[in-house]
Amino acid sequence: MNKKQLRTEGRSIPGDVPPKGRNIAVIGMGYVGIPAAVLLANAGYNVIGIQRRSARSGWKIDWLNEGRCPIANEPELPEMLASVVKAGRFRVTDDYEVLNNTDIILIDVQTPTDSNHIPQYESLREVSRRLATYLTPGKLVIIESTVAPGTTEYLVKPILEAESGLKAGLPDGFGLCFSYERVMVGRLIHNIREYPKIVGGIDEASTKTAVEMYKSIVKGGVHGTDPMTAEISKTVENAYRDVQIAFSNEVALLCESLGTDVYEVRKFVNGLPNDPSVPHANPVRNMHFPGAGVGGHCLPKDTWLLIYGYNELTKAEGTSYKNQTNTNDQGAITKQEQQTRIQDTLRPHKYPASILEDARYLNNWMPIHMVDLLEGAIQQIIHNESQKTGQKIAIRNSQLTKPIVCVLGYAFLENSDDPRNTPTVTLLKELEKRGIQYKIHDPYVKEDEGYKIEQDLDKALKDCDAVILMTKHDEYKAVTPERLHELLRTKIVIDGRNMFDGEMFIKAGFVFRGVGKGNLNKQGNFKMEESE
Repeated sequence: MNKKQLRTEGRSIPGDVPPKGRNIAVIGMGYVGIPAAVLLANAGYNVIGIQRRSARSGWKIDWLNEGRCPIANEPELPEMLASVVKAGRFRVTDDYEVLNNTDIILIDVQTPTDSNHIPQYESLREVSRRLATYLTPGKLVIIESTVAPGTTEYLVKPILEAESGLKAGLPDGFGLCFSYERVMVGRLIHNIREYPKIVGGIDEASTKTAVEMYKSIVKGGVHGTDPMTAEISKTVENAYRDVQIAFSNEVALLCESLGTDVYEVRKFVNGLPNDPSVPHANPVRNMHFPGAGVGGHCLPKDTWLLIYGYNELTKAEGTSYKNQTNTNDQGAITKQEQQTRIQDTLRPHKYPASILEDARYLNNWMPIHMVDLLEGAIQQIIHNESQKTGQKIAIRNSQLTKPIVCVLGYAFLENSDDPRNTPTVTLLKELEKRGIQYKIHDPYVKEDEGYKIEQDLDKALKDCDAVILMTKHDEYKAVTPERLHELLRTKIVIDGRNMFDGEMFIKAGFVFRGVGKGNLNKQGNFKMEESE
């Protein structure tokens, strides 16, 4: 079947080929797998979750089987989970033998990238090999994990074929699709249910079977295409947002240098109306918020997945992601997977993907900029107070040469306990590099990556010299000049999320810095207290 036959030109596929059974397995009980499994069980399917009993995540098995939700602050999910567990339509195990009695298998495992931006597919490979031994003709495998373009057909499919002894394609072999998630922490159920679902199947029967299943839980429409188009669409969605955020961050840096407020600039830019009367000339703008960095499971890596897939698929001289030999098990094709050979050599475009890469680097750099703002504030105080004499000033300068910083917020998203790829880690490493001591506070995250995270806000603030706001948790609305005046040794506030009223802090005698706050980040923006 060709791509034209698979596509539906933006329309939902009728889904007239129903799944052969009502038994579904979801491998990976994380931020995607849990809500997907619960929604499917709520729609009437018998769903079994499969989760490794690891030291990090094995506890979820017992929690989920007890109807307890391991993800905090998720509307609808706890109640729906408890309901389907009580009804006997959802349970979790670490035993792959349950796949003998399933008809559709969803893969929802992590697909991170390493420090060189190479996808790490160890979990995807392992799961593919293990489930393949349970495949029989007619079963359908759906990859929901975000992957680089080409992964479904040129990495997963060869593994499934080699381990199962079957050929991909229904009805005589197994079905295979890529269908990506569009979830966001705090909106998991809402996004799966309300947003359009894209299904990229290797053949028409695979696509239609998956569409029929998803139509039972998705209100926003289900659309079919081929795997490559679906994989590109997913990574482009997040690369687009990453570029938009980088644009806002660059404008924020310009505003800092030019002495203006980026948020006022943003208000005027976005004030243009949505006028669709002439579509090609619609003036509407949607400038994103700038900030202290980008985190989460998707945005920091999906641009690199897109670029990786492009680079591997378009290597010159006929070498490509599809037929490349690699023995380091870091995401490209191994000898075992060389069953599919490139037919028509794809050629790279002469223009490099510079916009995508530059956006990624800028967003990764923003936490470092936060430390630059901190050091600028410290130097401002030292410079101004050096004009004064006396023992108190000597003590103060001694403190500021070895400042202690309170970092507010570790989770990457406000009012969330999700620490994945948080920009706070980049900030902490930069503070360490520059010899600056710190304490971390987060009301939702207790520990991550070996970092000790304080839960008591006043305890975290006590005797610090500066505050750096990294996450816009609601609890930090209570951080006022009066409160900090009693707790801090030195009055410095660095705002990375436009949460605080900078002018109010300046009037209270604080040195204030904020991303894009060029109107406030001026050298003379604080009042010296002669009483000190």
